Amino acid sequence: MSYLSLLRLILISLILSFNLSAHESWEPTAYSSKDAHAPTPLPDRVVLTWEEDPATTQSVSWRTDISVKRAIAQLAVANSNGRALNPKTFPALTTKFSSDLNSSHYHTVTFRDLDPETLYVYRVGDGINFSEYFHFKTSSKKPKPFSFVYFGDAQNEVKTHWSRVFREAFRDAPRAAFTLHAGDLVNRKYSDAEWGEWHQGPDWVNGTIPVIATPGNHEYFNYDQRSNAEFYWTDKGGDDIEIVVTSMVEEANDQGKSYKISLLASESEKISIEFNDSGVLTQADDQIERITGFSKKELLGRNLYGPPLFNRQRNPEQASLSNHWRAQFAFPVQDIPDPKLSETVYFIDYQGARFISLDSNSEKEIQVKWLREVLESNPNRWTIVTFHHPVFSPGSDRDNPEIRHLWKPLLDEFKVDLVLSGHDHTYARTGSIDFAGIKNIPEGYEKAFDASVGTVYVVSVSGPKMYKITKGAFAKNMIENTQLYQVIDINNSRLRFRAFKATGELHDEFLLQKREGKSNLLIETINGDA
Repeated sequence: MSYLSLLRLILISLILSFNLSAHESWEPTAYSSKDAHAPTPLPDRVVLTWEEDPATTQSVSWRTDISVKRAIAQLAVANSNGRALNPKTFPALTTKFSSDLNSSHYHTVTFRDLDPETLYVYRVGDGINFSEYFHFKTSSKKPKPFSFVYFGDAQNEVKTHWSRVFREAFRDAPRAAFTLHAGDLVNRKYSDAEWGEWHQGPDWVNGTIPVIATPGNHEYFNYDQRSNAEFYWTDKGGDDIEIVVTSMVEEANDQGKSYKISLLASESEKISIEFNDSGVLTQADDQIERITGFSKKELLGRNLYGPPLFNRQRNPEQASLSNHWRAQFAFPVQDIPDPKLSETVYFIDYQGARFISLDSNSEKEIQVKWLREVLESNPNRWTIVTFHHPVFSPGSDRDNPEIRHLWKPLLDEFKVDLVLSGHDHTYARTGSIDFAGIKNIPEGYEKAFDASVGTVYVVSVSGPKMYKITKGAFAKNMIENTQLYQVIDINNSRLRFRAFKATGELHDEFLLQKREGKSNLLIETINGDA
C-alpha cells in the first residue's frame, strides 16, 4: 500500500469515527407546542361547515398569522383542467384570536347562490399565499341517498390515537356528505395545541367534507386540576371534606396519562394520590383511609368523580363555551332562545333529513320550546338529533335525568329516528330487549327502546379514553375499551347504521324501515339476517 493510500485510509477512519461519536451523543428533544402549532401566512385549519342551506351555500373557515390583514377565498365550478379555472374572489370576515400559545387571525367566507348538486373548487389565502384547491359538492334540494360518519368523543391524545380512527372511517366512507361530532372534540377547551391536533387528524378532509358538531362538557368546562385547586370529597359518614391541590405532576404512558397529586385535606392533613385520564384512582397513600373512612380496597379502581368520594369543585366555574368554537366553526345562527346558544343549538336540512344539535351543557330548559318548533316545522322524512350527554348512560355513576325529563317527551312525541351522543366513553345502543327481571336501573330506562315510538339511542367513543360499562342492561348492543366510528346511510325509506371498530371490523349494524302511519321498524342485521 502506498503512503498516499494509507494516509487516505487513516483520514476516512477518523471521519467515520467522528461521525459515529457525534451520533452516539445525540438525543432527541421535544418540539415545543408553541412552534408546532404556530400560525403562518399560509392558511391552515381549513374546515367546511354550513350556516345556511347546503344546496345553495357553503361556509369555509381557516387560520393564518396576524400579518394577514385581508383574506380572500376563490371559487369556481370544478373542471378537469385546473389551468383553465376562472375563479371568482370573495372577501373573508377576519377575526383576531388569542390562544394560550399565540395570536392569530381566523377567516370565514360563506359562498351563496350556488347551484344544487354541483361540484365546486375553491382555495383560500391572501392573494399571494394560498392553500391548495379543494372540492366540495352542494346537496340536492330533493331527498336523495347519502351517507355521513358519526364520531363520539375524540378528546384525548387526538393526534396519536384518534387520527387513525378518522382516517379508517374515511377509507370506508370517502364520499360521505359530512362528518358529525357528538362533543368533546378536545380535552382542554383552551388548548390551542389540542385544537391543532383535532384539525391535523382529518387534515385536508375537513376542507372537502363538511363538519357538523355539537359541544361537550370539555368544550365548556376547564378540568385542569392546576387551575381548579379546591374540591370537596364525601367521607364514609356522608360529610364533606375540603380538599386543596398543592401540586400535580402529569406523566404520559402507554395507557394515556397519569396524574400524581399532592393534596391537603381539612387544611392540615397531607394525602398523595395517583389517577389516570379516565379519573380512575390507581394509587393512594395510607392517609386516605384515615381521612375518608374508606379503605384503599374500596377506593382503588373507582372513579374519583363518582362514588364514593364524588370529587367536585368547591366553587364551580360558570360554564362558558371554548373561544375556539365560534372562531373556527361557522354554524347556523337561528331563532334561538338565548344568544349564549348561538352556533351550538341549530338545525341543518340535508336531502330529506333534518339534523338537530342541542346543547346539553347549558340552558337545557329553554331549549324545549325551540326544539318543539323545529320538530313541528320539520318537512323531512328523517330526523336525527345530536347532543353530548346521553339520555341513557351505561355508567352506574353517570346519569342525566334532567335531559330525560325535559327532552325525551318531545323526542317520543315526534318519533325522532336517531339520537347520537358521546360523553360516556363506551358504546351502547338501544333496541328491543326483554326488560323482565332487570333491576337497579334508573327511572325511565325500562323504556330505553319503545317499539311504539321507534327511536334508537346511541352512545359512542372514537378516542382512546375509556370507561367501564356498569349499567348496560338497557342496551341491545354494547362494548367497552374500544374506539369506534359509525357510518350511517339514508336511502328513501330506509336507514342503515353500522358501527366499526378502529381497525375497520364491523361491530354493530341495524336498519330502520319507515312504515306508513306507524313507528319505524327496527331490524337487527349484525348477523346478516336482514
